Amino acid sequence: MIITTTDGIEGHKIVDYKGIVSGEAILGANVFKDFFAGIRDFVGGRSGAYEKVLADAKGMALESIQEQAEALGANAIVAVDLDYEILGEKNSMLMVIANGTAVIVE
Repeated sequence: MIITTTDGIEGHKIVDYKGIVSGEAILGANVFKDFFAGIRDFVGGRSGAYEKVLADAKGMALESIQEQAEALGANAIVAVDLDYEILGEKNSMLMVIANGTAVIVE
């Protein structure tokens, strides 16, 4: 399935709009990841622990919209928008939301 942030797909014609699909993923980063990420942030560099959590959450949200689109009979999703939020009492949860339009393309 083609999933894109653009409104169309080059070389393909949208022949039917099946509807909006939305997927959410909420993941927590554990205390040890938080601790080591804090050290990494203090001394500089990238936080691999958070990058992995972020990639996992994004993958889950995109998988969710793909499943919804397939259930609607679509073969592509256009105009995908990804939003990221930090949740929780101590900002310990990461939420990724994916929204798009399920379509049939030729």
